[in-house]
Amino acid sequence: MEVLILLAVLFAALVIVVPLLERSKMRISNDDAAKWAKWIWPLMGLLLVALLIRLAFS
Repeated sequence: MEVLILLAVLFAALVIVVPLLERSKMRISNDDAAKWAKWIWPLMGLLLVALLIRLAFS
């Protein structure tokens, strides 16, 4: 039951946030997107290492 509630809340948030973002005039340039993209994989790797350490000590 808790999973269904969580899914309903996430779906409702998606229904609310997506139209707001589409109406927003804020756009990200290709240069800014490239700057963000180069940080994504190292941060995901760091997160994975942190989760593995947490799993090892729990």
